[in-house]
Amino acid sequence: MSWKRLNSQIIHCTSCPRLRLYCQGIARKRKPEFAQFDYWGKPVPGFGRIEAQLWILGLAPGAHGANRTGRMFTGDSSGDWLYSALHRHGFSNQPHSNHPMDGLKLNNTFISAAARCAPPNNKPTPEELNNCSKYLLKEFELLKRKKLFLVLGKIAFDSLFKLLKQKGFELPRPLPRFEHGLLYQVDSYQILASYHPSRQNTNTGVLTPQMWDAIFKKAKTILT
Repeated sequence: MSWKRLNSQIIHCTSCPRLRLYCQGIARKRKPEFAQFDYWGKPVPGFGRIEAQLWILGLAPGAHGANRTGRMFTGDSSGDWLYSALHRHGFSNQPHSNHPMDGLKLNNTFISAAARCAPPNNKPTPEELNNCSKYLLKEFELLKRKKLFLVLGKIAFDSLFKLLKQKGFELPRPLPRFEHGLLYQVDSYQILASYHPSRQNTNTGVLTPQMWDAIFKKAKTILT
């Protein structure tokens, strides 16, 4: 499996009819502030350095973010939080991510998500997550230098442990509970958990700028 073939499989995936109809509907209606844009409206592949040591796992493309732009965490407030932090801590060349041709380059980092289509209310079903799990598995196999997983939110956290179990790694019983700032080791890999930088979390103070920066300081220390 090559990256080109994997990304083509993701983009052309039709495994989840509910999600495909939803994403296509959003792309047709558009948000008034983005009415001049042609929406991507398809499943979104991963983005970043294929030799990365840091693998960031999110929940899913945003309806008017990655579902519009075609690049993970690009074009919405969650992406603003993520890429500004990546830039502050040396993981990207610029602090913003607006569209796929904006010149953004990641350093030692790859970004993907548990689900590749924007789900209604940001809630993919277990079946939809299971349909997407094969893409995480293939990325796991292709990312040869991965060392640290940064998982954003409980769904990404659970999806990663499901993947590690599928790959045959010995996992503890019970599994660790998701909590912000948790650092956990499985075999030679480190797992760092954070709240997702969604508006629901950042606008309510569940995730503060200080909490967010502390995550990337810890990631940088691990990889240094």
